[in-house]
Amino acid sequence: MSAWKRPVSVLVLIHTPDLLVLLLERAAHPGYWQSVTGSQEEGENLAATALREVGEETGITAAPAALRDWREQRDFEIFTEWRHRYAPGVTHNTEHVFSLEVPAPQAVRLAPDEHTAYLWLPWHAAAEKCFSWTNRDSILALPQRLRPGDA
Repeated sequence: MSAWKRPVSVLVLIHTPDLLVLLLERAAHPGYWQSVTGSQEEGENLAATALREVGEETGITAAPAALRDWREQRDFEIFTEWRHRYAPGVTHNTEHVFSLEVPAPQAVRLAPDEHTAYLWLPWHAAAEKCFSWTNRDSILALPQRLRPGDA
């Protein structure tokens, strides 16, 4: 197993049927709100990464069938302050988008080394609060992804 993080990750939008979206505040950056994210581990498929990260970051357990793979990916430049986690010369990450519908807003169990708070917000407000453009764009696409024609 490599000591470096793989530059392949998942973004998981956790939401309710009426499109309340769960956001988590980063521990290292108060005011930086995001959906569940995380790097793929060696030998792990992307769906397994998504479900593992949801469990680690929120305590929510979900069946693989509940996870929706958007079959969409976005490449972005890794923030300079986080590049030390990756092999020398790695500057970009490929993020794969998933969503997970839960019946209603619920309390979550945060990983205190990663996040300090959580919020359930209407999708448009959640998109505005995200610091990441990939997260924002994915949340803005959520209504169309789930109910084509209803956005």
